[in-house]
This record gives sequence, structure tokens and C-alpha cells, in this order.
Amino acid sequence: MLEPLLEGSDIFIVSIKVKPVNNLKVFLDADDGFSIDKCTSVNRRLYAQIEAVNLFPDGDFSLEVSSPGVDEPLMQLRQYRKNTGRKVTVTDDEGVDKTGILKEVTDEEITLEIKPAKQKESLIITQIPFSKIKKTVVQIIF
Repeated sequence: MLEPLLEGSDIFIVSIKVKPVNNLKVFLDADDGFSIDKCTSVNRRLYAQIEAVNLFPDGDFSLEVSSPGVDEPLMQLRQYRKNTGRKVTVTDDEGVDKTGILKEVTDEEITLEIKPAKQKESLIITQIPFSKIKKTVVQIIF
């Protein structure tokens, strides 16, 4: 039901969660930012569709449409591409954190540019396959 609503837009699905109490949580993002207007539009159209097909008896459901929070890990390849050039912390499958600038994203791996501990050392460029990534979180810089 959701995918046709997003066709022709830059909005994409990050995740969908359905709680036992008929609470639907839809997390979306967009290549050019997921504004409140985009969020409201998708919410209204999806809500109307769910009601029209009587997916939940007696309209007993709640729908939440939002973007993932700033502290949520990246989950989709498209999110990685959108955040190229930003500072991220990657936790690998062994629990080791690496923080650096997300320089490149391919279908198989990401490339990080990491500042060395000592200023006189050169930048460290490292490739991390997606299969080795436990989570990646964008770092907010103030």
C-alpha cells in the first residue's frame, strides 16, 4: 500500500513496525530531506487507504509516519549514499568503533576517511564491507 504512494518522489522506506496493539510505525527518509509536509502528505494518504480497505476491524489502529531519529543507525543503502561526506561512527561485527568521514558508498562497502591520533600522521582511508558492519550512526556536529 505504501510503495505506490512514494512512486515518483525521492521518499523511500527505512522500516515499518507493527505492534500487537495495531500500532503501525512507518519510518521514511528522502534524498532531499524528509520535511513535515512530505510526512503529513504520506500519513494522510496511507491512513485513508488503510481505512478504505478496512484492514483493521472497526478502524482500531494508529498510524505514525516519521523519519528515523538522528541517533538511529543507518539501515538502507540509500541512507548511506545520502550521508556521503558526513561524519559517522561505524561499529563493526567485532564491536570496534571507527569514526570518520563517509567518503564513498558502493553496493558492497563504504570508504571512511579517518583522522589519525597524531597530527603529523597521514589520513587513514579504510574500506568496510557491509557484511562486517553492525551499525553506522551519523554524528551530529554543532
